[in-house]
Amino acid sequence: DALKKMRQLDDKIIYMLNTILPTESFKGQADPTERCKDLYEQIQTGHKTRELAITRCLNASKEKVKQLKFERDNGNDSLQLLKALRKEQNTVRLLQAELNVEEVVKDHTVD
Repeated sequence: DALKKMRQLDDKIIYMLNTILPTESFKGQADPTERCKDLYEQIQTGHKTRELAITRCLNASKEKVKQLKFERDNGNDSLQLLKALRKEQNTVRLLQAELNVEEVVKDHTVD
């Protein structure tokens, strides 16, 4: 949900461009170059923020997997531990997929 909200600007890029670029009758009232530059900076900031958030979560999840594997390798074969390990490994895969999605979103928005 948080990523979805953070990606709203990218999803509405066409609308944003249409609202910041003036029509013929309003060309003298706004500087389209400056407004486009501001929009670009907003988009770049959003990309960096999302990428950092995903990476931070991914690193925390990888650390948790490492800890759970250490416990398992030291003789704790409890079902609860194995379930937690599997769940955390799935979280790592999901977050890695989100990083890939973020790359696609960035490529589609900026290029």
